[in-house]
Amino acid sequence: MDLSIIIVNYRSKEKLINCLNSISLSDLSGLTYEVIVVENNSGDDLSNLNYPSLKIIASEINLGMGKGNNLGITHSIGEYILIANPDIVFSPLAIKKLYQYLQLHHEVGLVAPQLLNPDGSLQYSCVRFPKFYTPLLRRTAVGQLFPGRIDHYLMKNADHSQIQEVDWILGACFMVRRHEIKNQRLFDERYFMYFEDVDLCREIRNRGQQVIYFPEAQITHDHLRQSAREPWYKSLIKDKIAREHLKSAFRYFRKWKKIKA
Repeated sequence: MDLSIIIVNYRSKEKLINCLNSISLSDLSGLTYEVIVVENNSGDDLSNLNYPSLKIIASEINLGMGKGNNLGITHSIGEYILIANPDIVFSPLAIKKLYQYLQLHHEVGLVAPQLLNPDGSLQYSCVRFPKFYTPLLRRTAVGQLFPGRIDHYLMKNADHSQIQEVDWILGACFMVRRHEIKNQRLFDERYFMYFEDVDLCREIRNRGQQVIYFPEAQITHDHLRQSAREPWYKSLIKDKIAREHLKSAFRYFRKWKKIKA
């Protein structure tokens, strides 16, 4: 089989249906493919979904993003793996363009499309590696004092219409090759949520391959920053997702020795 599309669902059934509809409408001529949805114990009833080549894997617990995707990969057989969030909608040619680009460029370990907001505006998805203080700037009012550093982190001055090698890509959607995944574990499972995509891109770059932002493929990403739902001074107490974000940041910087263990 040519391609496996892995989607982890958590309380996103309506958006998942939109995503699956866009896959059904995509030009995948000449490709054999499967779609694997991991229902991450969110309570969504997906039993009535009826799409070609769809397989639903029900997890008994919420595994988080990285481990949930890894579970999907263990049930897949495609030569190429497309990781997709349920809150995205593919343009008709996006998947095939990603597949063809990765086929032709063996120096590339990961390729990702351009993300657009629902209103059609650009969503900043290719990013520079974070510094240890980046989560502080992004999650607190301190960032308002250093807007230039946030803009630099988000590559706002880059030409987002050009194919380019980048540090890392937002993990909402990207494609890799199966044979480069060790033990069917694409993501480091120590990250429950957040920073698993940063970590993966650093791993790929460390083995000498490129991470490529590929704006010729476009998707719409109906994204809500779950970790920023509350002011920072409340979120550490009230918001589990925000706490997971900061825990993952600590794990990342500790792993890559950007802060002392």
